[in-house]
Amino acid sequence: MSRYAVCADVGSTWTKAAVVALADGALVGAAATPTTAGTDVLHGLDAAVATATAHLGAAAARAPRYVCSSAGGGLRLAVVGHERLVTAQAGERVGLSAGARVVRVDAGRLDGAGVRDLRAARPDVVLLVGGTDGGDAETITHNATRLARARWRVPVVLAGNADVRAELTALLAAAGVPVTAADNVLPRIGVLAPVPARTAIRQVFLRHVIGGKRLSRGPRFAALVRAATPDAVLTGVETLADTLGGDLAVVDVGGATTDVYSVLTPDERADGPSQEVAGTLWRARTVEGDLGMRWSAPGVVAAAAAERLLAPGEETTLGALARTLAAEPQTLAADAAGRAADLRIATLAATVALRRHARGPAAGERHGRDLRDVRLLIGSGGVLRHAPPGDAATLLAAVLTDHGGGWALPRAARAVVDTDYVLAAGGLLAEEHPAAARALLRRQFTPQAG
Repeated sequence: MSRYAVCADVGSTWTKAAVVALADGALVGAAATPTTAGTDVLHGLDAAVATATAHLGAAAARAPRYVCSSAGGGLRLAVVGHERLVTAQAGERVGLSAGARVVRVDAGRLDGAGVRDLRAARPDVVLLVGGTDGGDAETITHNATRLARARWRVPVVLAGNADVRAELTALLAAAGVPVTAADNVLPRIGVLAPVPARTAIRQVFLRHVIGGKRLSRGPRFAALVRAATPDAVLTGVETLADTLGGDLAVVDVGGATTDVYSVLTPDERADGPSQEVAGTLWRARTVEGDLGMRWSAPGVVAAAAAERLLAPGEETTLGALARTLAAEPQTLAADAAGRAADLRIATLAATVALRRHARGPAAGERHGRDLRDVRLLIGSGGVLRHAPPGDAATLLAAVLTDHGGGWALPRAARAVVDTDYVLAAGGLLAEEHPAAARALLRRQFTPQAG
């Protein structure tokens, strides 16, 4: 057995590699190189791994690789369900937890225009849901039949009413639709069961999507990839929460989106009068596609203005800068003024994203997510990893003191930064090397970390 494991994230812009000692979870090597999507992503991946392992000898160079990817736009998912506030909403939450970018949600019976709109959304996978087990079967049957007759060729994950699962799987397969069946995401009202569908979406992503994006010429890259990057990160967050105990949240500020992850402890909130009919997803992710450091910088300014977070005149000055950054997304902050502007945009993106995640509408929950018991808030993303510690602390402190946001703040949260980018690595290792994954995450996120 190898002494090391190499974990890598092939992102849209950067490819990051981390070398982990399996005996104690120590991070013993790391490197980042530009993602070579214009040629073959393996070029950048191999370069990052070579740099990260150069000082460790042949044993590390030959170590097994665990790779996640969001290159080529990541995983685009469409959800087709029964009722918008029940099964369609449950499917959307499950899709987000599986690391997908949800590009379309349809509720009710698809018609011809609906199928055309579904095609236009260009999903990589369709999550077809509807009906609790033993409940309504007509809508999901209608929608499966409509896709079959439309000569649909995008992979479908079927995760609705168990009573018609076998029948509809056979129907879709006979029509040439790539279909994978999974247990119902909403087996009964108020009970959300995300794991089987999340696992099925991951399998479809690996089997159909990675190769279809033509990121690499040969089969090696598809064989290396084990998850979409957000899926790996959520697994890392879940592993950390299980290791440390208690509620935690992560805000990951990227160039195009800001993702928020939270793991909450199930309690009496699940059974009270505010119970969600679509179920409570205790381990959740939301994606804010209008909030980012570069491509979505104008969206940050617009959202911050709507939330009344900007100082007088700031919308004009920061808005002009944001438009420049969106037009030239490769721009790097070259001086103190540029770094201060980046920090301001990142602070606004993180603040708005946490507001939306906690208040509910963007999370798809009428009553929001109760983050009062969050004990650990983790900041992630290049802007935080590369910022001076004091600047990163200032950003996270702004989130934790956002009293005007309309959400209940964590009562006693410690704020840290994923400076070595180990959440994804921990998620990649969690299944095959759980002890190493826990040790790696504990080293990074406990006060005793060295």
